[in-house]
Amino acid sequence: MTTVEMALRVGAGVGLGAVIGIERQFRTWVAGLRTNALVAVGSTLFALLSAYGFGDVGSGSADPTRIAAQIVSGIGFLGAGVILRDGLSVRGVNTAATLWCSAAVGALAGAGLYQVATIGTVVVIAVNVALRAAGRALDRRPNTGDDQPTSYAFLAVTKDYAEAHVRALLVQALTRTDFRLLSVSSTNSTIDGYAEVRAELAGDQRDDKQMESVVSRLSLEPSVIRIRWQVHTPSEADE
Repeated sequence: MTTVEMALRVGAGVGLGAVIGIERQFRTWVAGLRTNALVAVGSTLFALLSAYGFGDVGSGSADPTRIAAQIVSGIGFLGAGVILRDGLSVRGVNTAATLWCSAAVGALAGAGLYQVATIGTVVVIAVNVALRAAGRALDRRPNTGDDQPTSYAFLAVTKDYAEAHVRALLVQALTRTDFRLLSVSSTNSTIDGYAEVRAELAGDQRDDKQMESVVSRLSLEPSVIRIRWQVHTPSEADE
């Protein structure tokens, strides 16, 4: 194999990995553009090493399945690093699975299977984008059988110096939910040295699980001493 062909495979690996990473980067996950690109190109390099790096140095040494098989198990350690416990929930499992897929795409590129690698890239992006809304729809558990618009009132009490940081975390956490952010405001708290961050949210239906995920994220901040949220539905207003 010529150097040009090897460079082409490396370029395909890093390019397809970067395409997968763009979606993760857009979602502001830990393993984003660079991580997926590096995982893919690393798998490509290992695939090239296993197939062409050893020549005929010994019986079975040049078997390309040896190092390729280690890519599958080795990427598990990297994937475990992006799985985090967030309050009562676990986050990052989907990102870890995406890294695993990036490694597979890189290995395919290293083997010269460009069409299969491209198809795999398209499928990974389609699953992360198209099935995201479907997964949330299936995961919803409304309290009643009738869906109705619901609004939430959120309050967090934090130290003055961390008020801007808590506001940014709140907005970032809400972008990963189906809620619409109606307003965010900050006022001085009755406690000296503390501020109150308030937010009003709206959703097409009641979904306390997503709200609890936002609260769990902010409750990990050491500067936050109190978090409270309330739900309001039209039926409650009529009673």
